[in-house]
Amino acid sequence: MTWKDAARARVDDLRTQIDDLQTRLREVETHLEHLAITCKTVTSLADRLSASPPELPEHPDYPRILAVFNETTGSLRATDICRALGHEVVPKNIEGTRAKLKRPVRLGILTEADTGCFARQQ
Repeated sequence: MTWKDAARARVDDLRTQIDDLQTRLREVETHLEHLAITCKTVTSLADRLSASPPELPEHPDYPRILAVFNETTGSLRATDICRALGHEVVPKNIEGTRAKLKRPVRLGILTEADTGCFARQQ
């Protein structure tokens, strides 16, 4: 074998090695892309799971109001809630209860389907 033949053989070996390395590099880059996507997905899911539920003000009526909605399937008016809580059904109490119902609506816990008709968020 001449020095030219040896050089050509060495060049062919190096080209084969380069092709193999490029193939392995593409495989590793693809794997890295998949890992990045997985990381984003897991982080997004973890953020959703760790998000704390919306907090209502510390007032004894809020848990009682939500308990009333947990026991019914339809919508309720402020007067219905007043009766369920044992409050006197007078305009002052009705307006106060209506104001208390607006807060869970803003937090996405309740919905106001029609004006003055409140229901549990589905």
